[in-house]
Amino acid sequence: MSHESTPELQQLKTTLEAQGVKYAIASFVDIHGMCKAKMVPLTHFDSMMQGSELFTGAALDGVPQAVNDDEVATMPDPASATILPWNSEMAWFASDLYLQGKPFEACCRSILKSVLQQSAGLGFQFNLGIETEFFILKDDAGGAAPVSDRDRLAKPCYDLQGLLDNYAWVDEIVQAMNHLGWDVYSFDHEDGNGQFETDFAYADALTMSDRLTFFRLMVKEIARKHGYFATFMPKPFANRTGSGAHYNMSLADLKTGENLFIDRQDSRHCGLSKLGYQFIAGVLRHAPAICAVIAPTVNSYKRLIARGSMSGFTWAPVYICYGNNNRTNMLRIPLGGGRVECRAADISSNPYLGAAMILAAGLEGIRENLDPGEPHTENMYNCTSAKLTEMGIKTLPRTLGEAIEAFATDPLSETVMGSLMYKTYVDFKTQEWFEYHNHVSDWETQRYLKFF
Repeated sequence: MSHESTPELQQLKTTLEAQGVKYAIASFVDIHGMCKAKMVPLTHFDSMMQGSELFTGAALDGVPQAVNDDEVATMPDPASATILPWNSEMAWFASDLYLQGKPFEACCRSILKSVLQQSAGLGFQFNLGIETEFFILKDDAGGAAPVSDRDRLAKPCYDLQGLLDNYAWVDEIVQAMNHLGWDVYSFDHEDGNGQFETDFAYADALTMSDRLTFFRLMVKEIARKHGYFATFMPKPFANRTGSGAHYNMSLADLKTGENLFIDRQDSRHCGLSKLGYQFIAGVLRHAPAICAVIAPTVNSYKRLIARGSMSGFTWAPVYICYGNNNRTNMLRIPLGGGRVECRAADISSNPYLGAAMILAAGLEGIRENLDPGEPHTENMYNCTSAKLTEMGIKTLPRTLGEAIEAFATDPLSETVMGSLMYKTYVDFKTQEWFEYHNHVSDWETQRYLKFF
């Protein structure tokens, strides 16, 4: 199971030492996509890379082990080595989990790698770009508030004043991302007060999932350093837009790197190839089950509504359909074609599991030569129930409970996750939904306490 002490690993260690790194971090994710890790002095780098760091899975959410099971071990990926921009004495490594010398069935990163191997077997590389939306807030007497006292507009999207007021921490995050070679090409104030977005270059899906995992850690640490906090909760404020993590997807030729989703002669005028349409059809077929993974919390479904934002629409999808450069569809083909954007994914999702589910569905569409029908160019928010029924369009799950039921009954879920993670995911999220319903909310007490 070990990475032998190769010349490449020795060179990596030497490079880290020369850059002042003192500690290496063997990091993996739990069911939520949150980093868990052990840290070792660089003098023990060789042992760490050979799987020396052990973890009791039963102590974590969704790492399915009993307390009497052998520990899982981290196998760090040398290619993922990342020196922490906010503390250059530490280097972070994304890791796979192993058990008794073999890949652990319920490792999130390994689940994605398994589907990527299927894609490679068909000659495809799955490329993924993820738009990162998040809130940076400060604690005040009334609860959480935007950092800037001027960030109070009813329509704050693209507000330059709000962006400039947050320049210090925004600049630090963008500089850190570019230092890591992520190529930030745009960032802005988003549609919620205290909400921001960074857009950076796409990569292969495994690299992008590693980067999003690290990004959430990094933004939290940098915000904290400035006296604020970052939240990747999908919908922290009922009257503001939520935070998406739009998946921008394409398949490339594994040998040449050519984008196989682009077709300038597309008769549907979306700039998408037949392969791209087949991929879309597969995703639409399994959309409810996918939704349970890319919108994984109770709170996620308070984002997936048509209205409810002070600035108007929420910009989140509601219906299982696709369209051209039209943001009211679950799947959008941006201007110019060549990629497919899934708008249902939110920033709380575990990118390894989300990418695995959506890729597996897309590959099924390709293998079965599915067709999604014609694109929707109309404003889907304005469609009546009768019109939707006429078009045969169904809604995305309205609650986590609905989504988990769809996930549990869709054969794709267990095929992708494996039996152990499949059962764990269903059980964990069902319990989360059950606990939510046992909670008495402020809304209930305000509405009923003195009414009855």
